[in-house]
Amino acid sequence: MTPQEATVVVVGAGPVGLAVAVGLRLHGHDVVVVDKQAEGANTSRACVIHPRTLEVLEELGVTKRLVELGLQLQDFSIRADDHQLVPVGFADLPTAYPFVTMIPQPVTEQVLLERLEELGGSVLRPYAATGLAQTADGAEVTLDNADVIKAQYVVAADGMNSTIRELAGLRMPGNTLQISCSLVDVRVDGGLPADEVALYFASAGLLVVAPLPDGSFRLVAEVPDAPEHPDLPYAQQLLADRGPRKSDPKVTEVIWGSRFRIHERVADNYRAGRVLLAGDAAHTHSPAGGQGMNLGLRDAVTLANALSTALGGDDTALDEYATTCRAEAVRVIALAHRLTRLANVPRAIRPVRNAVLGLIGRANKTQHGLAMQLAGL
Repeated sequence: MTPQEATVVVVGAGPVGLAVAVGLRLHGHDVVVVDKQAEGANTSRACVIHPRTLEVLEELGVTKRLVELGLQLQDFSIRADDHQLVPVGFADLPTAYPFVTMIPQPVTEQVLLERLEELGGSVLRPYAATGLAQTADGAEVTLDNADVIKAQYVVAADGMNSTIRELAGLRMPGNTLQISCSLVDVRVDGGLPADEVALYFASAGLLVVAPLPDGSFRLVAEVPDAPEHPDLPYAQQLLADRGPRKSDPKVTEVIWGSRFRIHERVADNYRAGRVLLAGDAAHTHSPAGGQGMNLGLRDAVTLANALSTALGGDDTALDEYATTCRAEAVRVIALAHRLTRLANVPRAIRPVRNAVLGLIGRANKTQHGLAMQLAGL
């Protein structure tokens, strides 16, 4: 049965929406989470949690569990064929978590859901938000079954094509790049580095290779026309054209695959009265550097704290959230944009690009600076 009212309604039960809800429950607030999916997604693009995000998630009491379930990697490399152009190490970073944690998004969602349930919360499924109205002292969310939930605040965590954002009259301008991406989870018979995330800047184009906790690998490639359902020969060709040469990795199984377009967008404002944006509803960008879910999770914890302050009578904290987190998104989008543009220089000058990267990549300052940016520190 749908509750008629709550302190806060969170629309969207991905990692960001769940994290907002956990934060609010920890502050003692009544929160209702609604999601249009009957069950949580079983597949996802996001698979990395960076050091700064782990630090922030300590507040929710989930960091230890995420680290236990994930694969910790201390190295990130920009490569070309068998040559390492820019080595980036996390081991010496000023953090309690000097590594990236590889963990599929469904596992991250499950950890956050279990934490929410420990705190007495739950997710209402499957309900889509179809209406929104703001009143003098709150807001009302209408669901697709015609039920209405009254709340003091509403959080839009319902993704890039957010219904709540549109209903609140908030714009998210930007660009859709003429680049399609292919994402394939594969198993291989050796030949790929299992101790680092690698960006291969090949003449044929960019390829990201990231090991996952179950021994599989995630391949992300920017291609002219990505197939909807990539098969084994396609994945093998990606590695042959863009990956390491001498080790000659052999794909033995395609576990899952998808495709998507790259968007670079950020909302003009993260707040419209009683409505707040977080995660992909507020910003979206290239997957280069694996920053998307991390930025959203940091949004979530900051927003939960700001909402708690606002519920105590001081809603200026919400304006501060909207300003500071939007500025952070702009910075992260700029980093992802630079990496994407660097990967997609004209083919004729890619050998020159690689030579320059190999030269400047030897400098400790370059390596440390990139590590700090990727780590979110």
